[in-house]
Amino acid sequence: MPSSWTVLISLHAIAASYSLIFGAVNLLSRPKGGRVHRIVGRIWVVSMYVVVLTSFGIRTIDGGFNWLHALSVLTFCTLTAGLLAIRKGNIKAHRGFMTGSYFGLLGAFVGVLAVPSRRIPQLAIHELPILVLLILILLGTAALTIAGIAQSRKASSIRGGR
Repeated sequence: MPSSWTVLISLHAIAASYSLIFGAVNLLSRPKGGRVHRIVGRIWVVSMYVVVLTSFGIRTIDGGFNWLHALSVLTFCTLTAGLLAIRKGNIKAHRGFMTGSYFGLLGAFVGVLAVPSRRIPQLAIHELPILVLLILILLGTAALTIAGIAQSRKASSIRGGR
């Protein structure tokens, strides 16, 4: 396998991992629409676009596309529609598109985990300590990012900003 594929797949997996984390944070947090929600949402959207765009460089063993690539096309459309909806003030449509995009990501993740020959299940089988370390690094950096965003929000409100 060429080294460019390794970098591409790594970038795809890292972006997908952050998408899973930041998407869950935004779906579960309250209130919606505040500064933290918007910043975390922007991080999530960028990471989702990275996932979508890198997916087209990752092909099946025979060099083709599969159902995950169709999901990438759909996700690109729903992310874009969700962004356009919020810019127009249509919160209901925004919520629907973004929630659907997140659950599509979860579906793709489950689909990847269900195939034992893929990289994540192989890591879990053959190199579990490395997988655990990678997960801890991802969760830690995401937690630090969110804490930093929340802290900047507090500092901003103390100074009289919004």
